[in-house]
Amino acid sequence: MVKNFLFAGASTLALAAPAMAQTEVEFWHAFTGRLGELVAEQVETFNNSQSDYTVVATHKGNYSETLNAGIAAFRAGEQPDILMVFEVGTATMMAAQGAIKPVHEVMADAGAEFDQDAYIGSVKGYYTSSDGNMLSLPFNSSTPVLWVNRNKLQEAGIDPDTDLSTWEKVGDVLGQLKDAGVSCPMTTAWQSWIHLENFSAYHDVPFATQANGFGGTDTELALNGPAQVAHISAMGEWAKDGKFIYAGRRNEGGANFRGGECALFTESSAGYAGIKAEAQFDFDVRPLPYWEAVASEPQNTIIGGASLWVMAGQSDEEYKGVASFLNFLSSPEIQAKWHQDTGYLPITEAAADLTREQGFYDANPGTDIAVIQMTAKAPTDNSKGLRLGSFDQIRGIIDEELEAVWAGDKSAQEALDSAKERGDALLRRFEQANR
Repeated sequence: MVKNFLFAGASTLALAAPAMAQTEVEFWHAFTGRLGELVAEQVETFNNSQSDYTVVATHKGNYSETLNAGIAAFRAGEQPDILMVFEVGTATMMAAQGAIKPVHEVMADAGAEFDQDAYIGSVKGYYTSSDGNMLSLPFNSSTPVLWVNRNKLQEAGIDPDTDLSTWEKVGDVLGQLKDAGVSCPMTTAWQSWIHLENFSAYHDVPFATQANGFGGTDTELALNGPAQVAHISAMGEWAKDGKFIYAGRRNEGGANFRGGECALFTESSAGYAGIKAEAQFDFDVRPLPYWEAVASEPQNTIIGGASLWVMAGQSDEEYKGVASFLNFLSSPEIQAKWHQDTGYLPITEAAADLTREQGFYDANPGTDIAVIQMTAKAPTDNSKGLRLGSFDQIRGIIDEELEAVWAGDKSAQEALDSAKERGDALLRRFEQANR
């Protein structure tokens, strides 16, 4: 919702200078902690850079809660101007006809400069319609990497520079860590995103049919194929042996790693902000491992994070404010700083180039790995992302089934077969509702 506020001067006399009207732009997001502070900094910088608009940023809970708050607000006619939606909500937002105003239309109607080709292809494609127009603005795009506690490896008598490029080699190191008495050889965040969704893309095998949902809503899950079953089986064995410690469905394992308890951690590249701020040990960021038994070399990982959707039902003046703010967020200087502060990917080629020119990658080895991992190869139908309806709920099903594997209650095949069957039922309901 956008309101006009009058900012009067100190004097209340009738002869005081005329008050200036500023248009307020409401922005709902899902960030707390260090990321919340950095969003607040961006908003403050924008507000101080001009006098026509005031962006008001409000935290609305985690990703799922923020999406649900936006849906409820729209139904009540109280929607914000800009809503942060995590990547698994993309199909839901695309299907919400009448609830959103595509970002390319917002920019065109506002007369704002907007070059869709300026955005990195592997990021832009996730939020682009079949006719090539961007529906939402990429904001915080990340991809999973392997974080390494160098001190923990050294204490266990392992060379901290040891090759961890493949899961075969990681498995060997986990055994050495366990034998050395390390209580948490490895943990993970976002298990479905990293160990099934990205695993599938990285090994160029389908997670779902119809190009992972990009080809239509008549898609079915394919996450129970031989490659995925083999990986989850290996992780299940590691869990049984105490080599993989499961901490929770979101990023609960982050506290264990940042606190120095765990040696290896699969997490978002955006873990950089928190790890850099809190870790009292030397750490590395490495590429996500792959199985040599499945692929001779990895394909590319896919993005996580969120994009910014513009909600329908606002005034022309509000949309001009939205366009101005989104252009500010995409500017090379702001985007490069965001990338460097957080570990999120630079969403434009210009921001990546500026970061390189500023010497950031040279001064912080490994911080370019996420960018390389995403852009080294042209995406295939299996590796350009996922666009599945009801995917937030499907992820909940996957989490439940994976937890049964880690607990030793189900085999990987049983769990993934069940996840497919239960998830496909939700996909059929979504398809029927959006014909």
